[in-house]
Amino acid sequence: MQNAKLKPILKLLSFGTLAIIVVAMMGATIVEKMHGTELVLSKIYTAPWMIVLWGVSAISALAYIVTCGIHRRWRILLLHLSFAVILVGALTTHLTGREGAIRIREGESVTTYQLRGGGSEELGFELTLDDFELKFYEGTFAPMDYISHITISDTKGEHKGEVSMNNIVRHRGHRIYQSGYDPDAKGSTLMITYDPYGIVITYIGYAMLLFACLVFFLEPNSMFRALLRHPALRRLSAIVLLATLSLSGFEARAEASSMPKTLSKEAADAFCDICVYHNDRIAPLETLAVEFTSKLYGKAEYRGLSAEQVLTGWFFFYEDWKLEPMIKIKGGDIAQILGIEGKYARLVDYMSADGYKLDKALRGEAKVNRQNAELANEKFNLVSMLCMGTLLKIYPYTDAEGECVWYSLADPLPQDMPHDEALFIHKGMNLVAEAAMSGDYATIQEFMGNVALYQRKRAEAMPSESRLSAEKLYNAMNYNRPLAMFCLTLGIICFILLCNVRNSESRVMRCMCGASYVVLSLLLLYLSLHIGLRYYISGHIPLANGYETMQFMSWCSVVLTLAVGRKFRMALPFGLLVAGFTLLVAMLGEASPRITQLMPVLQSPLLSIHVMVIMISYTLLAFTLLNGITAVVLHLTRGKEAASEIEYLSVVSRIMLYPAVMLLAIGIFIGAVWANVSWGRYWGWDPKEVWALITMLIYAALIHSGSLGALRKPMTLHILTIVAFLAVLITYFGVNFILGGMHSYA
Repeated sequence: MQNAKLKPILKLLSFGTLAIIVVAMMGATIVEKMHGTELVLSKIYTAPWMIVLWGVSAISALAYIVTCGIHRRWRILLLHLSFAVILVGALTTHLTGREGAIRIREGESVTTYQLRGGGSEELGFELTLDDFELKFYEGTFAPMDYISHITISDTKGEHKGEVSMNNIVRHRGHRIYQSGYDPDAKGSTLMITYDPYGIVITYIGYAMLLFACLVFFLEPNSMFRALLRHPALRRLSAIVLLATLSLSGFEARAEASSMPKTLSKEAADAFCDICVYHNDRIAPLETLAVEFTSKLYGKAEYRGLSAEQVLTGWFFFYEDWKLEPMIKIKGGDIAQILGIEGKYARLVDYMSADGYKLDKALRGEAKVNRQNAELANEKFNLVSMLCMGTLLKIYPYTDAEGECVWYSLADPLPQDMPHDEALFIHKGMNLVAEAAMSGDYATIQEFMGNVALYQRKRAEAMPSESRLSAEKLYNAMNYNRPLAMFCLTLGIICFILLCNVRNSESRVMRCMCGASYVVLSLLLLYLSLHIGLRYYISGHIPLANGYETMQFMSWCSVVLTLAVGRKFRMALPFGLLVAGFTLLVAMLGEASPRITQLMPVLQSPLLSIHVMVIMISYTLLAFTLLNGITAVVLHLTRGKEAASEIEYLSVVSRIMLYPAVMLLAIGIFIGAVWANVSWGRYWGWDPKEVWALITMLIYAALIHSGSLGALRKPMTLHILTIVAFLAVLITYFGVNFILGGMHSYA
């Protein structure tokens, strides 16, 4: 009897306090954007009232589990207990942990460090920086790692160590991390953390969580296993009616009266045989041409001309191309300043009798969008760099000290360079320009062949022929935009057909499913090849930016669809829609973002695992969103007649929610381990971290249908899955493009 009275109180405390915490964290990210990080850290995230709320939520949840008798199911108990242990670890870190920094020069010794928030702390030992080493990717000036060679001296003697990104040194409870370095590479910034107990407790909680998640799906009496046996899954797939989506992949553009001068395709292609030092790496010149054209025009080709023809056209026939309206301008205010109609400007539109038209906008003297002004200015500067020759760093030279530098024809050359080489660099391109004017394409091809031979002879670390060929193939596979539109269109058609075909074994249904499987299989091959090529070219798993993670999510949706499509027919249009949408979103910034060397801090394999797990979770959550939209449309159009189909969709959504929530939780805590290894703290209250936690807590509530009776109503669940997905959108897009933070891709 007493337990019966306690249950509603404990349930209200556990779920109610968690709801307050979620709302508080949502508000904190907005306050942080306006008033800074330190305020929300002290007044919200680590404030005593927030700590009390977390404690009340955890204790009342465990007490509720006991009063309900759920504690006898040890897998469920372990799962919830792991979160309590993680919270205890976080509290221990907050109360006993210390964090600070040391700025030290080569040869210097220190015995104290500066605490975060002010003051200093004794290390308890002496730390000496013997040497600082800045490592670069071979043949480039892109930093690959920062390494501090240190000596630690205490009463027990001296200890040598190397501190680098993702490689820490531990001593007497202290953890020493590499954070940065001085501009002259003779000094280093080290992070120091002292948290001998909190990290251990937290990691125990992470291990418990991982084990509990794995064994949860094996429990015979779990809600997940019961859902797999639900009678609704034996019924026919839902009959769907979805409003059609009108999307247009066409863009208006201003047409010039005649084609600008350029090289023939064969002559322009000859430039693809040479390499260029671009984005801190050695790449085929074709890559620079594609990025140049895409940056200016928004596409990798212009009026039927290849990217190589556009690049060489600007370089050799500047007088023609400066009159070509191909520079895409963002924002009507910038277009008005340049005096253009539509989206595209000519290079001559940037200038007037009074000078450069964007000067006032860049100085903040004009009421325009500053970001759009800077983007338009960047495109002007890009053309200027090409036409002056500084963009074309195609001549490598290794000096007497063994340092290889790539020069453009406009760069001052080293004094020790042989005269014939300097003459080849400074005068050679003039001969090519003369040949371009006279149409002597054979001379152009011959000279480019000589440049390629020179590069192989002089460059210290040229990419292999196979890697260069792979990059050229990758550049030629830029079909994401039409592919996205095709997937979205086919997904809509599948919805419409499912709406009108009630017999799941009809000929039309079989043909549609067969065609969908063929398309999805081809899409899987394309995405696998595209991602594989990007991996081979870059040398790291391509999950480091928004474009790459969206592509991987598209790949995940295709794999998931092929895996469950036969049992769940609605997965076919869902998979096509998710794949199309994610491919479309991948191109929000650029059609094909540049491939760059990976920052040292991102080289940990934990990054790839973290992103993969999170993206798989988001894919499952996207499917529950589409299930919810479908159910709402069915409810509005068919009412009670669609009750069985709506129930079927709710069962499928609930089945997907379990692995989605657990993968999201695991992904977050893998990210925390990575952050601890790389930055010295496993949780930093960054907006992306906070919203990922908010998303996990919201969706975790949706799988507690045993405690929250309203969730057992199919339509209630569907509506909540639609609303809950807003958290996913804010986590990924809101943080990236609005809230900011160190996790932002924008």
